[in-house]
Amino acid sequence: MKNLLKFFVFVAALSIGISALYDYRMRHGELNVMHRSPEKYTLPTAPTVDSKNVASLEALNRERRALINSVIPSVVAVKTSKKIQAPRQYMDPFEFFFGGGRNGGGGRFRNPQDEATVQNSLGSGVVVTNEGHIITNNHVVDQVDEIEVQLSDGRTKKARLIGADEQVDLAVLKIDDPGVKPLALADSDQVQAGDFVLAIGNPFGFEETVTDGIISSKGRPNRADYFGDLLQTNAAINPGNSGGPLVNLRGEVVGINTAIISRSGGSQGIGFAIPSNTVRTALESLLKQGRIIRGYLGIQGRVDRQNPNGLSGDGVIVDDVVPGSPAAEARIQKGDVIRKFNGHDVKSFMQLRSLVSQVELNKNVDLELMRDGKPMKVTAQIKEQPGDYLTRGPRQNQPAQPQPNEPDNEPPSGSGGGSSENAALNGIQVGELTPDLAQQLDLPNRIRGVVVTNVDPRSGMADLQKGDVIEEINQQPISSVADYHKIVSAIDPNQPQVLSVCRHKVRSFVVVRPR
Repeated sequence: MKNLLKFFVFVAALSIGISALYDYRMRHGELNVMHRSPEKYTLPTAPTVDSKNVASLEALNRERRALINSVIPSVVAVKTSKKIQAPRQYMDPFEFFFGGGRNGGGGRFRNPQDEATVQNSLGSGVVVTNEGHIITNNHVVDQVDEIEVQLSDGRTKKARLIGADEQVDLAVLKIDDPGVKPLALADSDQVQAGDFVLAIGNPFGFEETVTDGIISSKGRPNRADYFGDLLQTNAAINPGNSGGPLVNLRGEVVGINTAIISRSGGSQGIGFAIPSNTVRTALESLLKQGRIIRGYLGIQGRVDRQNPNGLSGDGVIVDDVVPGSPAAEARIQKGDVIRKFNGHDVKSFMQLRSLVSQVELNKNVDLELMRDGKPMKVTAQIKEQPGDYLTRGPRQNQPAQPQPNEPDNEPPSGSGGGSSENAALNGIQVGELTPDLAQQLDLPNRIRGVVVTNVDPRSGMADLQKGDVIEEINQQPISSVADYHKIVSAIDPNQPQVLSVCRHKVRSFVVVRPR
């Protein structure tokens, strides 16, 4: 016991001694931990590269800054809000027993307003008129209660919806601000693959984000608009870029960003924009008529497994002519090959539809055909597309118009036939899309397709998930499970398939490749 006591005394004395020594050295500056001698350093004063040796790159930098500074004030953030109501009134049993009613006791039925939440979304837009008209995507402003736009100087303005079209996925907004700076719409027919472009918008809420790239390709199929095509770009486009402009070197709008192909949900170098000529036609139609008016010719292109666009080397094969249509009045016949329309070379049925839709109504246009190996010319007067042109079944209730990309509802012939169990998409199960289900999934109005109910994890189709809606397969519209199985049973399982998919209000393409 005495030894233990001696040990503790020794430890205490040692601690006191060390503490006293430390204190002494601190007071005399010998242990000043905050004191240190300055490091010697020298910063370089000259750049690594002489600016004379990179004069062209310096000029490019200045020009790019000037371009961006000139277009940024015309791009806006489109902010929307929507109240989500509780599905029904209900009674809270805890309030019934423990009080909390309006009069201090007793239960009550809750008002759905009490349970409402506000859903906020963000997109992009671009000012295109001196009067303050703004172009954006329809899916950005569809079914919302309030729309605001934030200008580049930080000001926020209430916006009015002037008009919208779901098929072309464009909407026109209006703000009252005399100081807006509009951007001009370019002639997208002159755009070529390789052209430099800028994508400007608000990806993930980061306002005034600028990305650059090139036009990767033209004439990509539009999954929503039967009469449009899309520009493909590798400029980074992410959620929030929708509705923003794709701009050329002159600061003109060549397209409106609308969709991406992505495995991650973000940019993977494949984005799509609505061409500016389609935008111009839609804008003027919405402003003048309150709706988009499309012309139509009234023919049906041949669709087969090898050439889904009706392409036959040089032109479009006429597979059928709608009675009473402009094509019928021009005496176009089944089997004719349309090589030129209104002076433009025609290489696909999709391109022909786009050209027809841009023609002024009741205008006469010249078509160059091949009939029985002989060239000939005819003149057709373009008329307004009937309202039910895309929804009627072909050949039903004559003179009903067929859907323009389907051959009388017959699946393509060829070796790709067979049951859906043997097709490329056998890892997907689908169900009918009902109005109630569409509302639960927060889908756009009047959407048509089938809903994905299950995806086999072994199928290699990780891009699809339950709740996705398949609207088209290889540009062939789907309106029911029967349509889906008919199309799937006819496709070639050894070829990649392009699915047009809608998830909530975001549309994109999914490419399913053979395993």
